[in-house]
Amino acid sequence: MAKRHEEEHPRKAFGWAARDSSGLLSPFHFSRRETGEKDVRFKVLYCGICHSDLHMVKNEWGSSTYPLVPGHEIVGVVTEVGSKVQKFKVGDKVGVGCMVGACRSCDSCANDLENYCPKMILTYSATYYDGTTTYGGYSDVMVAEEHFVVRIPDNLPLDAGAPLLCAGITVYSPLKYFGLDKPGLHVGIVGLGGLGHVAVKFAKAMGVKVTVISTSPNKKKEAIEHLGADSFLVSRDQDEMKAAMSTMDGIIDTVSAVHPLLPLICLLKPHGKLVMVGAPEKPLELPVFPLLIGRKIVAGSGIGGMKETQEMIDFAAKHNITSDVEVIPVDYVNTAMERLLKSDVRYRFVIDIANTLKPPSS
Repeated sequence: MAKRHEEEHPRKAFGWAARDSSGLLSPFHFSRRETGEKDVRFKVLYCGICHSDLHMVKNEWGSSTYPLVPGHEIVGVVTEVGSKVQKFKVGDKVGVGCMVGACRSCDSCANDLENYCPKMILTYSATYYDGTTTYGGYSDVMVAEEHFVVRIPDNLPLDAGAPLLCAGITVYSPLKYFGLDKPGLHVGIVGLGGLGHVAVKFAKAMGVKVTVISTSPNKKKEAIEHLGADSFLVSRDQDEMKAAMSTMDGIIDTVSAVHPLLPLICLLKPHGKLVMVGAPEKPLELPVFPLLIGRKIVAGSGIGGMKETQEMIDFAAKHNITSDVEVIPVDYVNTAMERLLKSDVRYRFVIDIANTLKPPSS
């Protein structure tokens, strides 16, 4: 007979979980493992709401297991460390992002790219080494292997810094890997949401000329005056798009909705790179001929390895980069999910776990 969720591990935990593909979350008692010799246990203070949380609670990608405790933008304070932990001590500010495990022996892991390990273990709705289910950060406590924990610098606000553990690394990694971080280059950012607004901030801090590309003309003032973009293109304005053809060294496409790629490819200079970091539910049409005549590249990128994630967090702290957030109580989470579905957030919801997550009175 399978153990109840509260009995899988010795240490009690409490959070909010989805029970089925309706996606509705409600209070949930479960358990966390004991602190192993290489583990870091921490009190969760804040957890961001990522768009992938919305997909997962509704099983839109077909990989969800229930009950499901979402959350992979998790920050808090260390309360306990294992006997072999070397990088952290009680009281340290730490974070956990999208993964909590990997094989540590494949080529990807050997090159600090655990995010591309075929045995990568996601922070929630995955199977851990011991066969139990992983639960995310909409909870009061987190425990993770030291290798998958990052240090949060003291000058980085925990609430506005939490989304960097997913949104931040998702855009930072392709900017670095594809060489789009060189001062003077011209980079387009498609979409001005949770990913896009952070991408603008990172690219500008790297010294890059940034053009925001959006379907919404009313975002122009926000993009230029608040986020510091150099220019703005309305993707539905054919004259604007035509005038900008062959002007960009690279484009980071953060949009998760189905959208045409040809207009974006046409914005690239020869040898330009269009990097997809959004995850549309349906396949996109990819025209090949425009790639051939300019030796252009269409690529993808998914989060980043642990070394690079720490590098990203340190870079953000140095350049005062945070997400623009709306901090919410945990009992607002279902409303937040509805608003996220309508893109009604500027730009990321963050749950105040420490002050609002309370177990129901018995």
